Amino acid sequence: MTTQLSLNSTPPQDKTFLAIENVVKAFRKPDGSQFVVLDGIDLAIAEQQYVSVIGHSGCGKSTLLRIVAGLEKPTSGSVTLEGKIIRKPGAERMMVFQGYSLLPWLTVRENIRMAVDEVFKTTSRAEKIAVVNEHIDMVNLTAAADKYPHELSGGMKQRVGVARALATRPKMLLLDEPFGALDALTRPKLQQQVLDIWENHRQAVMMITHDVDEAIFMSDRVVMMTNGPKATIGKVLDISLPRPRDRHELRESKEYYELRNQALDFLERYQ
Repeated sequence: MTTQLSLNSTPPQDKTFLAIENVVKAFRKPDGSQFVVLDGIDLAIAEQQYVSVIGHSGCGKSTLLRIVAGLEKPTSGSVTLEGKIIRKPGAERMMVFQGYSLLPWLTVRENIRMAVDEVFKTTSRAEKIAVVNEHIDMVNLTAAADKYPHELSGGMKQRVGVARALATRPKMLLLDEPFGALDALTRPKLQQQVLDIWENHRQAVMMITHDVDEAIFMSDRVVMMTNGPKATIGKVLDISLPRPRDRHELRESKEYYELRNQALDFLERYQ
């Protein structure tokens, strides 16, 4: 049977890695009043935990992720990583966007190498080449390493984005609807590939998604947001399904459908 965790509960592991504490995010409107997007967010993520955040459009999911990334500042409250307050972007937190964000004039290899050069400034050229090649191989793009983005499919472009993020050896991976732009056939394949990589190179992951099945399949916990404005965390599901996970086996799992129904019931309540 699944359990609901308290909103400010600590992760199952011994030490809190990322701590979001009473975060409020408001934007000033032209008339001088404030539009509150997030209202008192409390969440703890452990060092090797995969957490998904779901909710209806406009609930502030991506805003919360951007605050963790250091791309936005909270109006009040704090976000800390290993006890240090996040004030700006950093190489220990790498983000993968829905829209690929590849430089069109660079090849697959060059897009990844650019990130490696930026983070590992004092590393030797040979070591950088090895890191780039390792991560190209990790996402099965060796045959396409010298192709340009316009020569790649959507799934391949997103694999480049994942490889680029992982090549910098971040402590935390931030995924903003990374599979949202993919077709129905490519999406589950890339989900599985990202999950396989994570299984072999465990790190903290925070993923934004609209897809309940995706969230349950990939995550240790699913954080469900109430509607905005003034969105907050309404419920947190502990996903105790064993790993590694097989999509076909889950379809036969009673526990999977119990989790799915809990998530859908919550979302329908805020429809």
